Amino acid sequence: MLTCKDASHLISESQERRLGFRERWGLRMHLWMCVSCSRFERQMAFMRQALRMLGKRAEDETDSSGFPPESRERIRKALAERDKQTHDHPH
Repeated sequence: MLTCKDASHLISESQERRLGFRERWGLRMHLWMCVSCSRFERQMAFMRQALRMLGKRAEDETDSSGFPPESRERIRKALAERDKQTHDHPH
């Protein structure tokens, strides 16, 4: 059985990657019994959704920045690649 520490780690990990079958099953069992971790999972989901909405709004605002769409797309791709490299090779 997972501890709350293990469950919170898996909840955080699930934001970055798809959990394996055993991880998902263990986490679901823990969440079924643990009110605190269930609340933490809901809070994480809420924050992720809020940040996506904020990012979308910021993206919409940059559309009026005067940069051509091609430039915005190049910047977006460069940032995504940088984030991927940072995630793949943490310091």
